[in-house]
Amino acid sequence: MNIAVLLHGSGVYDGTEIHEAVLTLLAIEEAGHTYACIAPNINQHHVVNHLNGEEMQETRNVLVESARIARGEVKDVSDIHIEDYDALLMPGGFGTAKNFTKWAFEGPDGEIVESIKNLVLGFVSASKPIGALCMSPTTVAKALQGSEFSATLTVGSTEAASPYDIGAISQGVNSTGAHAEMRTVNEIAVDEKLKIVTAPCYMMEASITEVRNNIKEAVNTVIDLASA
Repeated sequence: MNIAVLLHGSGVYDGTEIHEAVLTLLAIEEAGHTYACIAPNINQHHVVNHLNGEEMQETRNVLVESARIARGEVKDVSDIHIEDYDALLMPGGFGTAKNFTKWAFEGPDGEIVESIKNLVLGFVSASKPIGALCMSPTTVAKALQGSEFSATLTVGSTEAASPYDIGAISQGVNSTGAHAEMRTVNEIAVDEKLKIVTAPCYMMEASITEVRNNIKEAVNTVIDLASA
């Protein structure tokens, strides 16, 4: 089985959450399957100094930055063919809500990059599973907005500690036509009909071990759906 892993830069505040990306790749390989990292050839919304959270006056490219995580082996989203892959996995990080959509600034009313919208819609239309982690379910929600598909997703739970406003983000997910469910870092949400698996990961207060276990469950569930 060959699984596409969609990256959106390198670093939690302006790109891909690196722990989640690496743990996703590890879980795929541990399950006995292969992966291919993919990313769009676009500029990041901005660049954030990860030491102090301040914006830096420079420009970086999502594809080039994603190559840092992929050890240089990353394909441009515009060059891939969905039929070459059995599933799509989307690690989190705020790049998904800054570079793919503008959710971080405009909420669910923000635009989505057309190539990312087409990628997600393509996998769903082909009945190929998607696993979206952390903040990435918001990108899935935006991609499916206005389509025939209404997904059940999770970005976390209001019943456990989180550094983010899970209630507000969940309401935003609902406003796109999707349905947000409450899940902790020890749980995943599975939309059996659309074959979409979502996991909160670092949207909740969590250790790297808890995140690793959350990702492994999500990845294994995606693989099971792809094998069915």
